[in-house]
Amino acid sequence: MSDYAIPPTYALLADGSTVEIRAARSGDFGAIRAMHRQMSPDSSYLRFFSLSPQAPEREARRLCRPPDSDHAALLAWLGGSLIGVASYEPMDRPGVAEIAFAVSDQMHGRGVATLLLEHLVSVARQRGLAAFAAETLPENVAMQRVFADAGLQVRRQFVDGVVELTMPIPRGASEPQLDSYLDAVAERASRADVASLRHLLEPASIAVVGASRTRGSAGREILHSIVTGGFAGTVHVVNASGEPIEGVTSLPSAAHLPEGVDVAVVAVPAAEVADVAAQCGRRGVRALIVITAGFDIAAGAQLLAICRRHGMRLVGPNCLGIVNTSLQLNATFAQTLTPAGSAGIVVQSGGVGVALLEHIARLGIGVSSFASVGDKYDVSSNDLLTWWEQDGRTRMAVLYVESFGNPRGFARTARRLARQLPVLTVIGGRSPAGQRAAALQPAASAAPLVTQEALFGQAGIVACHSLGELVAAAALLSCQPLPEGRRVGIVSSASGVGVLAADACVDAGLSVAELSEVTQRRLAELLPPGAAVTGPVDTTASVTVADFRACLEGVAADEAVDALLAIGVPTAIADLSAAILAAELAKPVAAVLLDRPDSVSVLSASAKRRVPAYGYPETAARALGHAADYWAWRGQEHGEVPEPSDIDPAAARALVSTFLHSQPGGGWLPSADAARLAGSYGIPLVAERPASGDVVLNASVVQEPVFGPLVVFGLGGIAAEVLSDRAARLAPLTDVDAGQLIRGLQAAPLLLGQRGQPAVDIAGLTGLLLRVSRLADDLPEVADLDLSPVIARPDGVHALNVRVRLARATPRDPFLRQLR
Repeated sequence: MSDYAIPPTYALLADGSTVEIRAARSGDFGAIRAMHRQMSPDSSYLRFFSLSPQAPEREARRLCRPPDSDHAALLAWLGGSLIGVASYEPMDRPGVAEIAFAVSDQMHGRGVATLLLEHLVSVARQRGLAAFAAETLPENVAMQRVFADAGLQVRRQFVDGVVELTMPIPRGASEPQLDSYLDAVAERASRADVASLRHLLEPASIAVVGASRTRGSAGREILHSIVTGGFAGTVHVVNASGEPIEGVTSLPSAAHLPEGVDVAVVAVPAAEVADVAAQCGRRGVRALIVITAGFDIAAGAQLLAICRRHGMRLVGPNCLGIVNTSLQLNATFAQTLTPAGSAGIVVQSGGVGVALLEHIARLGIGVSSFASVGDKYDVSSNDLLTWWEQDGRTRMAVLYVESFGNPRGFARTARRLARQLPVLTVIGGRSPAGQRAAALQPAASAAPLVTQEALFGQAGIVACHSLGELVAAAALLSCQPLPEGRRVGIVSSASGVGVLAADACVDAGLSVAELSEVTQRRLAELLPPGAAVTGPVDTTASVTVADFRACLEGVAADEAVDALLAIGVPTAIADLSAAILAAELAKPVAAVLLDRPDSVSVLSASAKRRVPAYGYPETAARALGHAADYWAWRGQEHGEVPEPSDIDPAAARALVSTFLHSQPGGGWLPSADAARLAGSYGIPLVAERPASGDVVLNASVVQEPVFGPLVVFGLGGIAAEVLSDRAARLAPLTDVDAGQLIRGLQAAPLLLGQRGQPAVDIAGLTGLLLRVSRLADDLPEVADLDLSPVIARPDGVHALNVRVRLARATPRDPFLRQLR
């Protein structure tokens, strides 16, 4: 393959149709010429500024010439038909290329040109172009709108009857226009994704292929769930017997399905799936749910290729199915009757999905929609997050994913959704054994714990370490407002449990509120002698329901309290759960009822008065801690990626290129070259040794194969080995991210100053992390970079040594609008 070859890919048009986008080849000459010949006279004139009969042939010859670094030509294909072309050519201005588009007449208004423009921008960014230019006639309003709506900054001037447009191409993460462009791309991607998922998640018709005549098979149980669950759409069954199943007449094969069924559930042996998929595609089925497992790499690639060729979205294979409660559609073989509600759930593991469905139903939260995506060849958690963002029913998103296909795209989508509603997940593979198990899953790429924590933390996802912890957090977030701070007022009818609750709150990153003198006086008047009123509040076991309720209301009214932890110990004197439910509280509350058999349940007096109740104070404190973390994330600024003025990326790229040319297999840079590379980004290196009182740190970069550059920061020297005190964020870092790295260490007080000791140069330390991040983001060939030790002092920050390992990297645009 040529160094300038552009790999083919699939993407979605505005209406959800799947198109193939690939570079023009010599064999495409006839198709390109024919498409241009078939354009109307008006379209041809707008494209070529004339009606020359030779224009189609000249254009086809131009587009089909061999690839090189100066030009690019992309084609869009729909169902084997060429529907659009886009290209750029060099101009006499360095770094500027002229772009041109043509779209077949019947495809106008479906986003073909916009999609092709995005792909040209991606190519241009990777090749280092500075700007695009275009010329269009004033009456070509449609093409001017494509440029105006793309999200790029457009400069216009009218010259000799032609509109000349210039569009700078945003490259670095520090450029403000890059964020606005990516936002525009993300908005278009969201609309297209939702359009493509509508047949899958809101079907009017569904077919089950492989439903057995006897109960107990996956296909038959799915059909039973669909038919008995109340789905009002049309149901088809494919079974060679031809006998009715679940009251539905059987068809002999998928080839006999009526035209245009929305979704087909496929539960046949793995060897038969490809044929069934092809038959469904030829009948115009819009989406497939493949329950079957056991695909090898070749069979999986064949299945996905069939779906792409026929424009079908694919859930699975190796999945449980989907649920949409608004349609009373349960296309799974889970036993749980799924009540309608507000939680959207997506999982890879069907077993985890069954467990979550059971718990969400038990807690009375209910489900808006559910998808078990299995090996996720196509539809993934990214798609479901996008769907829930607009469905109008989902108020909480719950995820369990074992691998990530596009982490940066996932993070951007999740961050956008988390601004609206809580997104919860369980971090899997936290131990070496868990890592090994995750890596054995089909299509999995196990991510280290520190990487997952960085991804979820930056995206605002509530990340739990166990399924029980997730369910506990979901119970709180589903029925209580977010605490506007970390100060917890603890009210307990037993002093010992109050002590345990206080410890649990501190462990969860919360603080125990110290009540005001006014509140303490009121509580002392209310409670019997021997009660403690400073906080935690001990009401004593003899408290009445009325007094316990009044105590809760009094503590909640204190300005020093952000949330309440109400602990009731069962006695024959009073049922304190009634007091908790009856209390009029303007702040979130979590109950701890030690006699409850479930670790978490929900007390309910009405649909609007629901309180999560936990069996242990530790569980309740962790749930409150997650809620407080989420509130803090929603309130913080995302920050900006600064643009240092004293860096020289060109010199760094030249150094990297020279080294890899001499050593194609990569390797560690000589120390002098490593220092030069660091110096080109203004990273200070000195030969001084640390003195007593200096803080010894370590900053490093690791290029994760899927996640990209990860910046790791922590204590250096022996302390690092003993304490493992470190934090991580995915590059590029914003100034907020850098600050969180510093303050996220257990050793942060050493850096920020304590007990009369001055703080280290925090601005210098922040600048160092931002420069390391910028270097890593600019140079994907930097596989490893280690600054160790880094010496932090009040009068400055500098590194004593830098080690850099380079390796060839395949350019990858994580924000390019494309299907997997």
